[in-house]
Amino acid sequence: MAEFTMELNDEQKEVRDWLHGFAADVIRPAASEWDEREETPWPVIQEAAKVGIYSLDFYAQQYFDPTGLGIPMAMEELFWGDAGIALSIVGTGLAAVGVLANGTEEQIGTWIPQMYGDANDVKVAAFCSSEPDAGSDVASMRTRAVYDEAKDEWVLNGTKTWATNGGIANVHVVVAVVDSGLGSKGHASFIVPPNTPGLSQGQKFKKHGIRASHTAEVVLENVRIPGSCLLGGKEKLDERLARARERARAGGGERVKNAAMATFEASRPAVGAMAVGTARAAYEVALDYAKTREQFGRPIIDNQGVAFQLADMRTSIDAARLLVWRASWMAINGRPFTAAEGSMSKLFASETAKKVTAQAIQILGGNGYTREYPVERMHRDAAIYTIFEGTSEVQRLVIARTLSGMPIR
Repeated sequence: MAEFTMELNDEQKEVRDWLHGFAADVIRPAASEWDEREETPWPVIQEAAKVGIYSLDFYAQQYFDPTGLGIPMAMEELFWGDAGIALSIVGTGLAAVGVLANGTEEQIGTWIPQMYGDANDVKVAAFCSSEPDAGSDVASMRTRAVYDEAKDEWVLNGTKTWATNGGIANVHVVVAVVDSGLGSKGHASFIVPPNTPGLSQGQKFKKHGIRASHTAEVVLENVRIPGSCLLGGKEKLDERLARARERARAGGGERVKNAAMATFEASRPAVGAMAVGTARAAYEVALDYAKTREQFGRPIIDNQGVAFQLADMRTSIDAARLLVWRASWMAINGRPFTAAEGSMSKLFASETAKKVTAQAIQILGGNGYTREYPVERMHRDAAIYTIFEGTSEVQRLVIARTLSGMPIR
């Protein structure tokens, strides 16, 4: 087990500096254009693939870093560049985590490479969990998966929403209900292979922020997939459902995690790291501006009202990063989140990003409110962190339930 440390090793520093250079030289110059276009930045993704950032090998190397700091370090640097473009680059990772968390070794080896493609023909993947009437309330999910034993096929029907890369993905990972009587415990995850009949893109959303990232509905109409596309396999699913039914008859017992929640728990510290990157970017713009912008014959940072804001901004950013690193280290080393440390990291980091980007606009004044300066875009982007993969309210609920052991509603 790797010891927890606040210092990156030489190899991690080298990777961090490489990512920072890509974010500064490739992502940032393209950020405003793709935000305005509200389209997937395929050329930037391809550049990331050419240098090895958008690849299974790079993702796996960071994911399995024994210190747990590989992924949060990478997320912070890329999202420091721009949140919308960075999400287009890393969005496939959520689907990959879904397969890593629930799939067999064969499924991992088969499907994750197809999620990325290669430098000459890049692909993306989508993780589809939320529905029009089931966001945080995963127990209300309506998408159904029915097993056709005669053909060894699963038949999926339903509509997913808020899916990053939904409809344009080469591979979709879909969470569906297999036993409606078990609530969220009756869910399973499925791979929908490329070009499967019955899967189509619904509405593409025009968003407040992260506009370079494609977000859309995914419609499933009698989508038939091979039995081998059930993540984890049917034997494992049947065993899990049997245990859940037995516990239900016994009136409770050990908690069983559903497929969507297992994916979200694994990814929440990474989302916190994204928020840290956006917050840090806005803070740096505000700091540079405050040192060069003069009013009444002196730089505005000479005023306590500005200087104290910057001090608070930096303090919150560093505190958020430490919570993210702690949760990431705990996760990779198998330490249980006994105080919901994963949710803590996402909650604090996402709220920090919203506050810090708002403070950056305030420090820049009228300039901060215009698109001539990036903090306006950063503030719009930051709003998503308190919403996706569990709202701030849901994180507080998870933390409170974990601490109290009570079914707080």
